[in-house]
Amino acid sequence: MDETFILGIDLGTTNSLAAWLTQDGPEVIRDAGGGALVPSVVAFSPDGSVTVGAPARAHAVENPLATVYSVKRLMGRGIGDIRGDMTFLPYAVEPADDGTIRVNVQGRRFSPQELSAIILRDVKSRAEAALDRSITQAVITVPAYFDDAQRQATRDAGRIAGLDVKRIVNEPTAAALAYGLDRKEDARIAVYDFGGGTFDVSILSVAGGVFQVLSTNGDTQLGGDDLDRELIDLITSEIREEFGQELSFPPATRQALRAFAEAAKIRLSEFDSATVEVALGKGRTFRRTITRREFEQRAGRWVEHTIEHCRRALADAALQPGDVDEVVMVGGSTRIPLVQKRVGELFGRTPYTAINPDEVVALGAAVQAVILAGTHRDTLLLDVTPLSLGIETLGGAMGKLIMRNTTIPCQAAEDFTTYVDGQTSVDIHVLQGERELAKDCRSLGKFQLRDIPPMPASMPRIHVTFLLDANGILNVSAREQRSGQEASVQITAARGLSKEQVDTMVNESYVHAVEDMTAHRLIDLRNESARILGAIEKALHRAGDVMSDAQRRLLDSAVNTLREKMDGCDDPDELYAAMAAANDAADPLTRAQLDEVIRKTAKGKKLDDF
Repeated sequence: MDETFILGIDLGTTNSLAAWLTQDGPEVIRDAGGGALVPSVVAFSPDGSVTVGAPARAHAVENPLATVYSVKRLMGRGIGDIRGDMTFLPYAVEPADDGTIRVNVQGRRFSPQELSAIILRDVKSRAEAALDRSITQAVITVPAYFDDAQRQATRDAGRIAGLDVKRIVNEPTAAALAYGLDRKEDARIAVYDFGGGTFDVSILSVAGGVFQVLSTNGDTQLGGDDLDRELIDLITSEIREEFGQELSFPPATRQALRAFAEAAKIRLSEFDSATVEVALGKGRTFRRTITRREFEQRAGRWVEHTIEHCRRALADAALQPGDVDEVVMVGGSTRIPLVQKRVGELFGRTPYTAINPDEVVALGAAVQAVILAGTHRDTLLLDVTPLSLGIETLGGAMGKLIMRNTTIPCQAAEDFTTYVDGQTSVDIHVLQGERELAKDCRSLGKFQLRDIPPMPASMPRIHVTFLLDANGILNVSAREQRSGQEASVQITAARGLSKEQVDTMVNESYVHAVEDMTAHRLIDLRNESARILGAIEKALHRAGDVMSDAQRRLLDSAVNTLREKMDGCDDPDELYAAMAAANDAADPLTRAQLDEVIRKTAKGKKLDDF
């Protein structure tokens, strides 16, 4: 067994496949019949046997409740995240105690990771048979907008399948690797990845074998499945109009409708019309010819969503569409003529489609695999994180340590302190998002730094470090510098982001930018005001007698005004003015304390000693 061999795997929503790098370049692994794609479908028989791939898909209608597909859209999710999908799924999906979900098949409950592991095992065994070697290591691709929970779920699926997952690679980046392996001239590439269940777009620069991701955008709940559902909605609504609104669609019919819709979508990519015929029982048959124009009218809104994500990615990269040299199309949904037309219109150029869009991601995974194995050293991959990461600070602000679209792997650190005398523990709340307040960001996890020696407020120095590895997995540590006390956590969120959460994080960061910055400034000013008031109170206790009556009245008035502004003022400029006035009114105290320090320092010393 070659311990350096690493398999490249594209674990897809609709199909999965593997690839490796030969002397002639990356190649997908094919079975004896020449097929490379393994349908990402798992079927369970009453006797407990499991079928994967084309045979499972072929019998989905007869076995609707025990045939599972599109499991990638369930990875790292909670039940609330997939309610829109559940209407169309014939198999049972249930909430789990840990906040994730389970698929109930014949009374057995499977996590999405376990189901994905079954697919991965099948891909692995096919590769072992084709290459005549044992395989224990793999690179697995994921959508660029998969969050930490979804990436962790993918790694877990690989581990369950008996694979040591050496790297999680973003699908658009893998596609660029496959496309640009021999490209040496400078170029900017847009990778438009529209698959069965997810959409991503990444803007990369390529120079001398270095691939650097400039920005990424996308939606983990947008894909070809949604286009299928548009056709399913069209068919079911017309069936009810023709045969009665009370007509229901049992699991077998829903499986059949999905298969018919997918087949019609594929046909409409080549022909102007497709005919669907559905047997409803009791002598009833629904027959309908769908035109490409009808399909495009219903699919158009989803395609426009992808175009909007492209615009955002370009804006994040500070580029115009005309600045892009090539547009690479990835994923089966890019075969749809409307998709190619709209992408071409946006970028002002014909998209590059020379590489099979179903295979290009696996080919790129194979390239990354040999880079990791050390046998291909002239290519460097620099990926990015899609959302900002930080911690909650006093007052509920979001303190960002790693900004969105930062190249990974990366590390960021910042020092924080306490605001209460004698504080012996600190709660670290890790956040993800683009807003300025913690309540508007997503919580990734919490941990506590304990046993800090009691010190006056602001004395502890708590060094918080974020380490985002090449797989997009986040490790957070906190260390109190004086005492050496330390705590850390690897973020393993129970579930991932819904489409609405992702849209809120990115879109509302722009919509609410001014009010968010104002709120953040108010929090900072209130924290600083509290520190100043605490310092004044301590100084009055030690040296209050140095002030004249007039100075004390001025200080008391300024302190009272500051307290009022802290509690009831929403204007940061007013609060800053009140804080500055209190600071100025305390100047006699400050000078008295400084004089005392100088006297103590100078006592018993001569002028020459200074």
